[in-house]
Amino acid sequence: MTKNKWIDLLKNSNIRLEASSTSSTTDIRSEFQRDFDRIVFSSAFRRLQNKTQVLPLPKSDYVRNRLTHSIETSSVGRSLGSMVGEIILQKYPSINKQLEIRASDFGYMVSSACLAHDIGNPPFGHSGEKAIGSYFKKKRAQTFLKKLNEKQIADLINFEGNSAGFRIISQTLDLQSKRPGGLNLTYGTYATFTKYPKEVLPDRKNENKASLKKYGLFQAEIDTFKKIADKLNLKSQSNSKDDFAWHRFPLSFLVEAADDICYHIIDFEDGYNVKLISFEEIFESFTKILILCKNSTYEERLNNIIDKRSQITYLRSLVINELIDKTSELFIKHEEDIINGSFDKPLIECLEPELKIVLDQIMKTSIEKIYQSKPILKIETAGLKVIPFLLHTFVKARLTKKDYEGKKQILGLLPVQYHSGNNKYENILNIAMFISSMTDRFAVELYKNLNGIELAGY
Repeated sequence: MTKNKWIDLLKNSNIRLEASSTSSTTDIRSEFQRDFDRIVFSSAFRRLQNKTQVLPLPKSDYVRNRLTHSIETSSVGRSLGSMVGEIILQKYPSINKQLEIRASDFGYMVSSACLAHDIGNPPFGHSGEKAIGSYFKKKRAQTFLKKLNEKQIADLINFEGNSAGFRIISQTLDLQSKRPGGLNLTYGTYATFTKYPKEVLPDRKNENKASLKKYGLFQAEIDTFKKIADKLNLKSQSNSKDDFAWHRFPLSFLVEAADDICYHIIDFEDGYNVKLISFEEIFESFTKILILCKNSTYEERLNNIIDKRSQITYLRSLVINELIDKTSELFIKHEEDIINGSFDKPLIECLEPELKIVLDQIMKTSIEKIYQSKPILKIETAGLKVIPFLLHTFVKARLTKKDYEGKKQILGLLPVQYHSGNNKYENILNIAMFISSMTDRFAVELYKNLNGIELAGY
């Protein structure tokens, strides 16, 4: 029965990755609320304030960065999780009796995972991922990859922000702390975070499953996720004993939906805020969605809003609310197939055809007018030069045994925790993680400093 499968998935969800805990008897927060707080106060989350969401190094205060995007996505995720949790617990009341789990716990699992969903993204957005991968494909990097196995090399040449994010929140480097487990979150939050519970190889994109579209686990974290999968009874979808892949934890579909809603709607609004999208375009798109969702109450209040930007803000809030309702309904509709693993596609892809057409057009317009605009292309191109230079500088200093001029100084710039690799693969991965952790501004400044273009000061 689906009820029993929910119990199997949730029964260990509030247990932490590591046994140690700092909770007190007077702490009224649930374990999942504490997950949320741990992410908020982490340095990796804080750095998102200076990482690109849509527009690199934005000059406008109206434009989102990765931090504001993550907070907004988390808000959408909390609504989705709580709504779904309420319905699941009403449908299967014995879950609550056996596990003492609340609808708000579903909300916190999803909102915490959403809060961290971009925590591993490198500077300069997705072009940063490409820049890291392209460096390791170049001839000058090949000497450093000798003796690495096929999957370890694939981790580097296909560097993935999702995998970097899982490493950040689940691993503590040896020289960083004696307490293992990264942020030491609950099994439920880790599983909800992991939209792509697979390793890099084999490449299974052609199977057209959402969970196999990308990979979300570096080789260094396979054993950690095995532990999580075993505790939560996640079903394997491996094709062989050497292929590690699992079906998604059900709530990860809601993380994906929250992110999809935000980057469709909010990125579009950002394009309007910097005048890449016209008022007429965004107004028409948003009102069309509301009409298709049979929202007949928006016009009266809209007519009392004079400022155009405020009109768009109002419409955007209504559109997001409608999409939250639609995607939560879709989750419940496909609940049994999600639980047994036969449903494996983004919820937003299952919206009514007319609504999906409008969202597809929004994305098409965003690609043409926002993501491919000249300011973005210029800065992304600069990133393709900055990141490989920094990678080569630090990888060379860390892995070259022979001394050379400047090596000592370069290693002095590498934070101590990134010196803690146990083998060649981990040493290189740590350097990639160091570069990936940089904000856009810090990466540019360090590039200028190391090239003598601009001197660092206190």
